[in-house]
Amino acid sequence: MLPGEGLRERKKRMMRQLISDTATAMFLERGFEEVRVAEVAAACEVSEKTVYNYFPTKESLVLDREEPMAADIRRVLGPGGAAMSPIQAAVELIAAELSRQYDHWGEDHHQPDDLTMIRRFAEMLESTPQLRAAQRDMMDRLVDVAAQAMAARAGVDPEDPEPQIAADALLGLWRVQYRAMRKYSDGKRSAAEVRDRVLDEVRRAARLIDTGLWSFGMVVQGNNGREQLKAAAEAANEARKQVVTAIKQARGAWRQVVAEAHRHEESRGHTPRSSRKRT
Repeated sequence: MLPGEGLRERKKRMMRQLISDTATAMFLERGFEEVRVAEVAAACEVSEKTVYNYFPTKESLVLDREEPMAADIRRVLGPGGAAMSPIQAAVELIAAELSRQYDHWGEDHHQPDDLTMIRRFAEMLESTPQLRAAQRDMMDRLVDVAAQAMAARAGVDPEDPEPQIAADALLGLWRVQYRAMRKYSDGKRSAAEVRDRVLDEVRRAARLIDTGLWSFGMVVQGNNGREQLKAAAEAANEARKQVVTAIKQARGAWRQVVAEAHRHEESRGHTPRSSRKRT
């Protein structure tokens, strides 16, 4: 039982999980399009109406993580989240979810071959047009959740380009996670090994996009709104200009060193080695 969860809530949660697990197993065995919702209901010994009370569409029987994911995203990226960058918050959220998932696999499934179900699940998603479309729609809704959460924390309009592009980038980490889970769940690795490899790829992707989001991340942490966002963007642009200037100065200094070396050699009556002709 979860903390603060009453008996009624626990029964509803367990029934929802039973329906989703049963449906997923049936879909993996026979194919998504070959299984009717009425058959899932019969397997769970409930009415078809009960299934639809928990899951509004057949696709949501498979993509059943949207609500908890949305709640987690609001919690870590919104105004009440910890004082850290959005990228760091997203990575920690994914890491916690991976640990829960793969710790469960490690405890209840002792053979690495059992993990291939994750790959079969991913292949089912990719091979079923209805599920692919539903997954895209789900990710779009979660991008909107992330944009609204960060905008509320930063004190800016969620339709501004900064929270929009930041949300797109952050949700890309979940896409990296899904692809890595499929890649490494090949039956050759333990649950812990798969978890570690997936998390490594998520962190690599996070490092790549982190530099592009640092200015907006400063705003989210500082919570000073649009003016700070503009100042951070200007500071980032100024830093870029300084880097370019430094590179130009370094090139100029190198040319001067080379020229001085040539003059020094000529003053001693020698031809610089780099300009001697080969015979």
